[in-house]
Amino acid sequence: MRIPFNKPPFVGPEIDYVRAAVESGRICGDGQFNQKCHAWLREHTGTAKALLTTSCTHALEMAAFLADIKPGDEVIMPSFTFVSTADAFAMRGAKCVFVDIRPDTMNLDERLVESAITAKTRAIVPVHYAGVSCEMDAINAIAQKYSLFVIEDAAQGMMATYKGRSLGTLGDFGCYSYHETKNYSMGEGGALLIRDPKYADRAEIIREKGTNRCQFHRGEVDKYTWVELGSSYLPSELNAAYLLAELEEANKIFDNRMASWNAYRERLLPLEQRGLIELPKIPAECKHNAHMFYIKMPDLQGRTKMIAHLVKNEILAVFHYVPLHSAPAGKLHGEFRGEDRFTTSESNRLLRLPMYYGLKRDDLDYVCDKVWEFFG
Repeated sequence: MRIPFNKPPFVGPEIDYVRAAVESGRICGDGQFNQKCHAWLREHTGTAKALLTTSCTHALEMAAFLADIKPGDEVIMPSFTFVSTADAFAMRGAKCVFVDIRPDTMNLDERLVESAITAKTRAIVPVHYAGVSCEMDAINAIAQKYSLFVIEDAAQGMMATYKGRSLGTLGDFGCYSYHETKNYSMGEGGALLIRDPKYADRAEIIREKGTNRCQFHRGEVDKYTWVELGSSYLPSELNAAYLLAELEEANKIFDNRMASWNAYRERLLPLEQRGLIELPKIPAECKHNAHMFYIKMPDLQGRTKMIAHLVKNEILAVFHYVPLHSAPAGKLHGEFRGEDRFTTSESNRLLRLPMYYGLKRDDLDYVCDKVWEFFG
């Protein structure tokens, strides 16, 4: 392809940092680079505790551990999301309760959450699609009313805010992704953000295979041992070193992506004004992070033709999630509660355009030219 859908971010110092990690003689988890990333996340998000993980999937699994999700519990979430949102809770034996989305942001419709709650409900999992926040005040108010956990799937949300607060810090737990397709990357990786310090020690135990190894290294216990169930959720120093280089240039990456996002919007807005496509909507209280730029075609047939047209012109554009409630595992481990007014129909229309750090303006203009060309 002349223009790929994604290129992993690379700002320059990553190689030097990885080399420094190798030369330090310690490349397993929780060395100096892990700790520096933890410190950066605490400072820049305001969270009480931040822990790097091997993926956002594992961050969600840790959150499910910390929330004591058990067989028979119910967890409310959108169906329009990546499978990890559901997997983390289904693996604990919970039922995934899918509710409809808002067509403007593609986020969980906060107005439908309360009617989906039963005596078995344990948590709400809002997913901040495209780095645009869900309506968190309403969701948190419902959670408080029914004594539920709020676990933010902020995989796409780092450096985005809701009413000035970082996504991932608005619920009890927040989960970031550092996959190569995200704004900031370590290849594969993630982070768990914890609002209440009372969960910090247990989070470290779960992350260290169920042992109190972290407390032992701090001199808080005289020997470390198996305390409870857990797993190996620590990323290596090599991954953390790569990520640290990008965290230190977070604003540079943010500004570059935002310039591309704004350029897409400027070039394609006339098509929306003519009623040919729809562009992303950003609520006034939200500051997004330019994670993606998508357009909505009139229907599935139009989207399929647009993808083919762009591929013919050596541009890789993709659609996104197939709603989980329509998948075999979704039918087995969950149910859609309420009416599917928008989840399926809106997901069938959505098309993601190439978006990455360092996207050249000439390439972006070429993409826009071909979108215009499609409509004659």
